Amino acid sequence: MNINDNKHNGGYKNKKAVVLFSGGLDSTTTLKIAIDEGFEPVPVTFFYNQRHETEIEHAKNIINFFGLKKHIIVNLDFSGIKGSALIDKNIKVPKNRIKAERTSDNIEKNDIPATYVPARNTIFLSYALAAAEVEKASDIFIGANYIDYSGYPDCRPEYLASFENMANLATKAGVTGEISFKINAPLLRLTKKDIILKAVEIGAPLNLTHSCYDPIEGLACGVCDSCILRKRGFEEAGINDPTQYFNRRH
Repeated sequence: MNINDNKHNGGYKNKKAVVLFSGGLDSTTTLKIAIDEGFEPVPVTFFYNQRHETEIEHAKNIINFFGLKKHIIVNLDFSGIKGSALIDKNIKVPKNRIKAERTSDNIEKNDIPATYVPARNTIFLSYALAAAEVEKASDIFIGANYIDYSGYPDCRPEYLASFENMANLATKAGVTGEISFKINAPLLRLTKKDIILKAVEIGAPLNLTHSCYDPIEGLACGVCDSCILRKRGFEEAGINDPTQYFNRRH
């Protein structure tokens, strides 16, 4: 099965699409792509006790920017599970970890970072699938990327293809043939530079996005994996990064 990395499941009367939306650079670009492809997006954002919960406010601001009517915010209590630097403050967020270019080919199994949240994308996509079945939306969009990825196993194309297969086996709409669910990952094979260039081209509001895993005094730390990948992407794209970084002030 080939995951839809550059096309959607066309031909359906209902043009709704569920979009996993964090308020970050990748998901904002993905949301704008869905809008430009003619979908009425149903963005789904998660509060899961994450260290960087400020992303929720960024997500709300971006929803307002686009003037969208619907925005689902799901509250998940990950505090009892922990197992990640993003939800357990006793685990430090790795800093200055990314030196050279990192891809799925050169990241070892034991190099999955402490910011990996156990089964997060599976849980998020499951909620998105439930929403899609209720909304009768055949398409689910996710801003997953594995070219410049940080080592997350649930951002790989084979994972997304497997989830798409499961979605059509595990839902009433799927098994009855009412809906053929498709997972759309339009950024999957783009570098961060290419994502930023695409975002600028289509008018995604990058100035409203948030990427940092470990904000300090309301500012991006500048040295976590996510900040480094973002900064490197803007530099390679030759575009000014609108993010305010804590380490630039100190």
